[in-house]
Amino acid sequence: MTAHFAADPAATGAAVFPARPEWLTLSAAFADEVPVIADRDDLVVSVAPGAGGGAPACFYPHRALIEVDGDHLGVDLATVDPANLSDRARYAPAWGALTHECGHAKHTAWEPPDGAPPAVVAAAMLLEEPRMEAAHIRRRPDDRHWLRACVQGIVATDLHLYADPATAPKMTAADAARTAALLLGRADGGVLSHAEVYPVARAVEGVLGKEVLGKLLAVWRQALRTADDAGEQMLDLGRQWCEILGTDPDSTDSASPPASPGTSDPSDGAPGPGAPVNPSPLTDAIAAVLGSVAANVAGEKAPEDPAAVAAAAKECEDAAARKAARVALGVFSMGGAPDGDTLTAGTRPPTPEEHTAARVLARALDTAGTRERVAVRSTSQVPPGRLRMRGVRAAEAQHAAGAVVTAEPFTRTIRKPVPVPPLRVGIACDVSGSMGWARAHVASAAWILANAARHTRVPADTASVIFGHHVRPLTHPGKLLAEVTEFCSRDNYEDIPRALDALDGALGLSRPGAARLVVIVSDGEYRATPRRHGQKKLDRLRASGCAVLWLTTSHTDTPLAGATVHVLTDPTTAARAIGHAATTALRATARR
Repeated sequence: MTAHFAADPAATGAAVFPARPEWLTLSAAFADEVPVIADRDDLVVSVAPGAGGGAPACFYPHRALIEVDGDHLGVDLATVDPANLSDRARYAPAWGALTHECGHAKHTAWEPPDGAPPAVVAAAMLLEEPRMEAAHIRRRPDDRHWLRACVQGIVATDLHLYADPATAPKMTAADAARTAALLLGRADGGVLSHAEVYPVARAVEGVLGKEVLGKLLAVWRQALRTADDAGEQMLDLGRQWCEILGTDPDSTDSASPPASPGTSDPSDGAPGPGAPVNPSPLTDAIAAVLGSVAANVAGEKAPEDPAAVAAAAKECEDAAARKAARVALGVFSMGGAPDGDTLTAGTRPPTPEEHTAARVLARALDTAGTRERVAVRSTSQVPPGRLRMRGVRAAEAQHAAGAVVTAEPFTRTIRKPVPVPPLRVGIACDVSGSMGWARAHVASAAWILANAARHTRVPADTASVIFGHHVRPLTHPGKLLAEVTEFCSRDNYEDIPRALDALDGALGLSRPGAARLVVIVSDGEYRATPRRHGQKKLDRLRASGCAVLWLTTSHTDTPLAGATVHVLTDPTTAARAIGHAATTALRATARR
């Protein structure tokens, strides 16, 4: 029988009523969280120094009581706030012990019958440990972290690792088998990793031999697949365990073997708890594994409160939106920085071909935004509509009973128009020295898109910028330019993060509720800092649902990750590629 599961009906808790009021307060706070973890609302929790019956925690099923040893808390109890998931990491071993006992409360739904052979019961309860934890993390995967956090205390107690050097595991079949069930079984159950328990696996195999260990492994893996209430099956597995080890089923639990040469009693001046005297190789392996797991848990990120995570994400998103708005104000209202090499090169009248392309794109956007009417079925008490006899009978019954008639026997189907989703498109063109090929084509495409947006029934906003050392506007949101704005291409720096912020702040590209597209025309040859920050901006836009199109002319170029790359074999088709991407984005949103 494990030290932290008191199946005896006569067993009582060691500290049901803590003496100090602050422990009562903490016990109540722990108890408030238990119903969610254990899926039970009848459990009582007692947290106090010395509770747990010598283990970090203990579950008394006949009293629906969980005790947690307050000595394992490790922090000032006045600062403990278990309702805050982020606070639990400060006392992870104690919270893990509570979680372990909650797992027993939920999943150990069987009891050994009276008269069952003691060794069989002990083996079955030993197998129950990894079985229960595996069942618990299938139901609550995030609790794996807390179960790992308490492994050192729970397993060390079950194996009598530190309490008394005389009872520490020896190089015997019984101790090796017990160790295998508690540690290798947890690895197969998913709480620990096989790499973490490898030192114990090697030591156990050295004691038991490969054949015996293989037979035991088959038994505990069968236990992992056993249902919570399959007590007879667990006892049968316990019998198999005893047969494999040659244990007399009627013998008492051999969890605490007698002292053997090479150990000493703490009372004779030898080192006390935590320092076994002349430890066996098996003890060394167990201690190494438990220490390694504890170190790994300390470096892992604990589960976080979803509400806190959502609040932090919202604050981060709000901050990014505020920054984008400031950048957009500086670029579109003030024209960007007052000096620098990122320059426009005057304007020119649009060509007849550009006028035609704008009208064609406007019609394409209208077509893409057209949505079929949605059929809506409604009922009423009076015509028009199809008469349903079931509704008539219901109305007659209500009338005969003197009740208010609520039946609606007439049904009809009407088709309602669905609002067309708006469209937001931003264009950002790199104006470094290697992008000379894009100047005329992007200037033309920006004008065509802005002109098309002004002549379509689809609510549309567009804007375009150039980016080099600075970011400057080509077309403004909601404004129709009579002429095409041209620009230079001679910068040696690419401020793509600021360009994406400017378009986002001006058009709301990161806000849902519209078909959104950002087009980047660039070869992607950036310095490390703008590339890293630009990738973060692009990832944020994509996560919000904004489509990203990257136009380039060579397969050897290096776009940012996540963009849909389109290689222009003919740069004069840039406007056509942008228009096609805009209509595709609009159709995708319309289908939703």
